Amino acid sequence: MPELPEVETVRRGLERLVRGKTIERVRVRYAKMIGTGVDAFVRDLPGQTIESVGRRGKYLILHLTDWALISHLRMEGKYLFYPDAVPERKHAHVFFDFTDGGTLVYEDVRKFGTMELLGKGQLEAYFADRKLGPEPTEADFLLEPFAGALSRSKKPIKPYLLEQTLVVGLGNIYVDETLWRAQIHPAQSADSLTAAEVQSLHEQIIAVLQLGIEKGGSTIRTYRNALGEDGTMQDFLQVYGKTGQPCARCGSPIEKIKLAGRGTHLCPHCQKAR
Repeated sequence: MPELPEVETVRRGLERLVRGKTIERVRVRYAKMIGTGVDAFVRDLPGQTIESVGRRGKYLILHLTDWALISHLRMEGKYLFYPDAVPERKHAHVFFDFTDGGTLVYEDVRKFGTMELLGKGQLEAYFADRKLGPEPTEADFLLEPFAGALSRSKKPIKPYLLEQTLVVGLGNIYVDETLWRAQIHPAQSADSLTAAEVQSLHEQIIAVLQLGIEKGGSTIRTYRNALGEDGTMQDFLQVYGKTGQPCARCGSPIEKIKLAGRGTHLCPHCQKAR
């Protein structure tokens, strides 16, 4: 958390709030957050204009005049924009002051988030090194290569989907929701899935993540978008966080198990292990 729907919602908010603004000064309170070195970060950003805000998987990309700023929110990172005075915030770690008087603030309770400043020409290699899969859209996420990759792996399907190599954007929440929709047990080995199950899983990955974007993400714990608003996807979750509640499909109590170190929600009746 945040997962792709939350990051995409943040991206859209930032595009609306800070696109076209020019950075006057950068202040960093927690230097370890800046993966490419805080001195260069603070030196090179003033004078840069934010031309657009992009995303690749769970990574935000601020496209600047001469640079690309890559930001990963990790567990609890978030951006807030203040047009005037910035209130004192305990967990505010990076401040982007703009020439028009506004300030973009990055907050992170756990301090797990990262920022890196790269040359524009380095972006392709940066993401290639991370072996990211396609975006979860019908145009990019094709069934045939997805099915082929699954057929060659004995990994349990949930941890495999979390790796981001098959398709980007799935985290704990949306994997649980997708597997429930497709009626697949999270521990089922990837190569044991039938053709019908693979097709259903492919369809549901796209559908669940698109629904999450439509609902502005899931506000669980501290997530807020760049406008300071909650998402509403948590109101549409069918299995995640529903331990002991009746399955919406069959009425059986939802169970929570541990799989590859992650809390995992499922319906034992609808998602039978084979």
